[in-house]
Amino acid sequence: MTTLLDPPQQRSAASAAVTGATAMGFVGGSVAISAVLAGAPLLTAQSLRYAVACLLLLGLARLTGRSVTRPRGTEWAWLLGIVGTGMVLFNVALVRGSEHAEPAVLGVAVASVPVALAVVGPLMTGRRPEPRVLLAAAVVTAGAGLVQGLGRSDAVGLGWAVVVLGCEAGFTLLAVPVLTRHGAWGVSVHTTWLAAVVLGVLGLAVEGPGALGRLDGRALAAVGYLAVGMTAVAFVLWYSAVGRLGTARAGLLTGVAPVAAAGVGVAMGGAVPGPLVWLGIAVVAAGLVLGFTARVR
Repeated sequence: MTTLLDPPQQRSAASAAVTGATAMGFVGGSVAISAVLAGAPLLTAQSLRYAVACLLLLGLARLTGRSVTRPRGTEWAWLLGIVGTGMVLFNVALVRGSEHAEPAVLGVAVASVPVALAVVGPLMTGRRPEPRVLLAAAVVTAGAGLVQGLGRSDAVGLGWAVVVLGCEAGFTLLAVPVLTRHGAWGVSVHTTWLAAVVLGVLGLAVEGPGALGRLDGRALAAVGYLAVGMTAVAFVLWYSAVGRLGTARAGLLTGVAPVAAAGVGVAMGGAVPGPLVWLGIAVVAAGLVLGFTARVR
């Protein structure tokens, strides 16, 4: 049976949408910050980022009286899946893909996440995809593509773009089985410390024990921002939105990220967006309205 949301549910959905959009705003705003780490030892820098984020999350959890439950059984596999795809392989795919494709190609791959989540998310819970939400996802993806623009790539670059898409979707989908018991805070804490360990071991093996000393002041400042904004804050906000909205509708909010990236670029002295970017922003907004005014089961 399909019904309209009643007023309390509408307010809750609106609150969750703002939460998820804020998380994606941090993600989009981090694009320019991440560029500072282009010449830094990537694995070591990312390990430090997640370690700082984990300590911050644990401190905030203690201050706010939130408990973090120890994973058990197959939950370890789901959490390691999030780390392996959305936090390790994702970063590798971005770096390797950029060697064969222009940034816009990888950006469009990330922008395609709403469609993937609108299809796979409901199937994971035994439901059929909602046609209107699926249409909204396609609209958001088209708008995000206009904001990102198109670029050139060879076959290897396209392959890495597909990997980027899968990893970005996996970051959300693989969290679904553990969100119920651990909540947004628990999933965020466990994925960050696991990522810090995995990336730390990889960094030690690939970049050497002296890699940490090669991070200059600008790189450390970038790591600090990524640890606080893009990780500690954005992870909790995003997983909170996913838990309240479901993967399909929350996935629509990923279209906010390229819009935020464009806005931050202008704020940092970049060129004012052209007509196609403004059109893309309008299309993203239309897709969000379409998706969040849909009837729900």
